[in-house]
Amino acid sequence: MLTLYIIDNCDTCRKARKALDEKGLAFKTHDLRKDGLSASLLEHILEQVPLLDAINKRSKTWRELPDEEKEGLDATSGRELLLKHPTLLKRPLLELDSHHFVVGYQEGDYDNITQ
Repeated sequence: MLTLYIIDNCDTCRKARKALDEKGLAFKTHDLRKDGLSASLLEHILEQVPLLDAINKRSKTWRELPDEEKEGLDATSGRELLLKHPTLLKRPLLELDSHHFVVGYQEGDYDNITQ
């Protein structure tokens, strides 16, 4: 089954859910704000998605962070930042299987997905 990592009130996440529904694809959601982001889940994601690609630098959460938290991100500080602020994870993040993710969503991104 597909897993869609979202923030419930995000417009782009709504579009992604709608696209999956319209294709008739079964999926479960994981709301990063409500369900959180565990260290093991983050590591699972980062096995496939590079750290800097996983951080949503256009988010309100990022913009509101103090500059000292954003500067000099490395593997350790980036992971700590994502665990502290799960809403910084780029979303939607669609897990196709344990080795493949689709990061973000634009119309047409899910056109070739099958189950």
